Amino acid sequence: MTVRTVWCGCRWMILGALFALSACAGTSPQPLGGTGTGAEDFAATPQYLIGPYDELEVFVWRAEELSTEVTVRPDGRISTPLVSDMLAAGKTPSQLSDDIAKVLSKYVKTPEVTVIVARFSSTFDQQIRVIGEAQTPRALPYQAGMTVLDVMLSVGGLTEFAAGNRAKLIRGRAEQQKAYQVRLDDLLRQGDVSANVPVLPGDVLLIPVSRF
Repeated sequence: MTVRTVWCGCRWMILGALFALSACAGTSPQPLGGTGTGAEDFAATPQYLIGPYDELEVFVWRAEELSTEVTVRPDGRISTPLVSDMLAAGKTPSQLSDDIAKVLSKYVKTPEVTVIVARFSSTFDQQIRVIGEAQTPRALPYQAGMTVLDVMLSVGGLTEFAAGNRAKLIRGRAEQQKAYQVRLDDLLRQGDVSANVPVLPGDVLLIPVSRF
């Protein structure tokens, strides 16, 4: 089997996945960016929720002995100096910071705590998945304030075969699923910042191949 044959086979598998997801989301995607519709779905930008196996850095200002690195256990809990078996999964880093500070306040005067997610091991509903004509299609952990531009930079941009302005952002599940048109060519190749839009946890970005 030649390299060309393998590549063609992979291309058809990717196209099959694109068509299947597009069919589930309908055939008339709504436009996003500029004067497009669908803005109501971007009114609130959620924050990343900590999950099992995430690696966290806990900093306690002026208390180096209380600062540590910890991995969220399978049960969703963590233990740090003076803080035992605290639930971390399902919280934002800022919420966990506040909860740790409340416990430490019994031992430290007005503790200032910062939690940073150093390494993500998020579930599918906390990921952004990129399929099709990206340089490195893959799943990315969602981060607060993430946009389509951030996603595309993380996957290395478009391939030479990409039809960027026919890309779709698939959002939601089952009967609630919607498809939105995104203009990746305008954004990445023309520098049109109006084509940059926020993404949400669980989004799937489909980038089709150009029709020659």
